[in-house]
Amino acid sequence: MNYKIENIKQLLVSKPLNLDCGLIIKDFPLAYETYGELNKEKNNAILIFHALTGDQFASGINPITKREGWWDTAVGANKAIDTKKYFVICANVLGGCMGSFGPKEINKKNKEPYGLNFPVITIKDMVKAQEALLDHFEIKKLLCALGGSMGGMQLLQFCASFPDRTFSAVPIACSSSHSAQNIALNELARQAIMADPNWNKGDYVKNDSSPKNGLAVARMAGHISYLSESGLQEKFGRKLQEKADYEFSFNADFQVESYLRHQGYSFVDRFDANSYLYITRAMDYFDLSKQYKEGLTEAFRDQKTKFLVISFSSDWLYPTKHSKDIVIALNASGANVAFSEIKTDKGHDSFLVNEPKFLMTIKNFIDSCYEAYKK
Repeated sequence: MNYKIENIKQLLVSKPLNLDCGLIIKDFPLAYETYGELNKEKNNAILIFHALTGDQFASGINPITKREGWWDTAVGANKAIDTKKYFVICANVLGGCMGSFGPKEINKKNKEPYGLNFPVITIKDMVKAQEALLDHFEIKKLLCALGGSMGGMQLLQFCASFPDRTFSAVPIACSSSHSAQNIALNELARQAIMADPNWNKGDYVKNDSSPKNGLAVARMAGHISYLSESGLQEKFGRKLQEKADYEFSFNADFQVESYLRHQGYSFVDRFDANSYLYITRAMDYFDLSKQYKEGLTEAFRDQKTKFLVISFSSDWLYPTKHSKDIVIALNASGANVAFSEIKTDKGHDSFLVNEPKFLMTIKNFIDSCYEAYKK
């Protein structure tokens, strides 16, 4: 990761946090960003949970990478999540690499980066850390909390752990536990990173190096899973990359190859390899039903939160069945829940792109919740 992380908002969390692995951390930084203004009644606050490779910069231009925020299609003035109307909070997760406490941070005990000495964290740990932001802003109850993919996992955990802290919730393209397929894909990515000689058992920062090739391959593998077969075929097919015929080499003959290489190697400049290991591990460990004797039904019992569960028809990473299982559990627990499957060929990444029906769905839901919450 080549970017310097400077001049960002950080909350120093002084309250001790008991991690699932048995360790305790305290006085650690949690980086965050806000959009819009919190009103006097403090009833217009929205918390957004980011996905695996996201960060706190959901909208506008990321001041560190100089790129567009990861959810700029949805968050901003006059957009689906209207920052002229709502106060939006987004934090970089625990274990991340954009200013929050993670493996590239310096260990005060030996003055060296944590590397693999960083504690293994879980989705539950991430969520418990972010509750400190609500206390910081003195927000007793959010208007809404949203998240897609890993952000959706955090959202489900948040609602289970803190059932009274949000009026409404929108879990998007996610699951209550990782499937064997998704664990396998994450393991493939981790092995690619660890097989890179520059990884150096996680101590690459001390050597001023980075396992760029391994991280790029990990990103390529992940990126394929975020798209759909029909979407890839329509966009690329078997089109060649600026040539009339095969080169008969292992260069990027096809446009899709060139696209993947670009996605992989542009990613290594903004993300830390060890963070990728830790965050994917947290996703694999996530199993909300395992935390409760009676499974998901108990996890959502006595929920007063209003839910809208969203899936995408072409998402094979977190197919609609996963979302329907969440809906069934919410119904069984007596929760107020609605469900929407968005028809699209854009795959898992549909929530990150300009998908009009999806954006209109979340806008209508949040706006209606705000009118109900104000009464």
